[in-house]
Amino acid sequence: MKKHIVALAAGIALSACGGGNPFVADDGTGGDPGTGTGGDTGTPIDSDRTVPPGTQDPTPNLSIFRSEPTSTVAGREGNGFATNIAYDPTTDEFSVDNLGFDGDNTYTRVNTPQIIQTIGHYAMYEAASQLPDTATGTPVNQLTHRAIYGVSRAPGEEGRTKFAIVRTGAYVEYGFGGFIYQREGGVTLPTTGQATYKGTSAGLRDYNGTGGLEYTTGDIQIDIDFDDFNDVTGTRGDAVKGKVTNRKIFDLAGNEITKTVLDRINADLSTSLTAIPTANFVIGPGVMDDNGEILGEINSFYADSNGQSQVFEEGNYYAVMAGDDADEIVGVFVLETSRDPVASNVRDTSGFIVYRD
Repeated sequence: MKKHIVALAAGIALSACGGGNPFVADDGTGGDPGTGTGGDTGTPIDSDRTVPPGTQDPTPNLSIFRSEPTSTVAGREGNGFATNIAYDPTTDEFSVDNLGFDGDNTYTRVNTPQIIQTIGHYAMYEAASQLPDTATGTPVNQLTHRAIYGVSRAPGEEGRTKFAIVRTGAYVEYGFGGFIYQREGGVTLPTTGQATYKGTSAGLRDYNGTGGLEYTTGDIQIDIDFDDFNDVTGTRGDAVKGKVTNRKIFDLAGNEITKTVLDRINADLSTSLTAIPTANFVIGPGVMDDNGEILGEINSFYADSNGQSQVFEEGNYYAVMAGDDADEIVGVFVLETSRDPVASNVRDTSGFIVYRD
């Protein structure tokens, strides 16, 4: 597999290649928070769906971790390359392995006030921009890599759920990166009633067809009907709906560029979008299992110049519930659009933790 980095001053595209595995999760203490290894493709519970790589033989009583699957689709071969993701609370550093030219694999916190305000209560980390030649000390320029890390705010249970996303905007195609999400401990799922969960999302937006990396944010709400759909497969029949609203885009300095993005989309589509369309979970049976894992499709729509509804983005969401009262959900959604004229596809990979307040 080869990818082309974006030429900067010289105007020349160079080749980079590598190999890798799905994530091996780390909870910051060196221990595996799940019961399997990152290479497992996952074991669905009595259904035809396939969960992302991670914990083998999950149960409602155990910790679960999942990571981005690798891909053989052109332009997406870098999915799931990031491995050995870990956080060191003593140094406030993030470490990621298996990504070329990301410094010494250690990512430091970005403390720019504007960035902190942009991402909210999630933390953002960056790889070094240069690393010295070990023999001569000559600086070697690195590729742009960013990581977003989210941790549960549950009182007295710091770290009950977590997610991490790593992306780079240095390649013409989607670059090498990945995501992971996990819960510590088990979950007790209700058998009746309904629940609503609210929180925020934070993500990284990269391009397939040109270089570039941006931040994204949004408000997210997830509702669950524990009564329906009826269980006909030997697993839970719970219905899940969700929406991501108030979506915004920021450059790497923390400046909001949502209007800039919408202006070029409007010019290309002859539309008058004033906001990034709301993304909605697709509702249907079979999206949730007895372990509290939730997998489904997510999409958004816009009205074209004739007032007809058209697909704006399509993708998937991945999540897991946590807590004795099932009062928390952690997950990641990945949305792609071909409507932004600057690239063949643009991808928003966002993590979220929502609470049943």
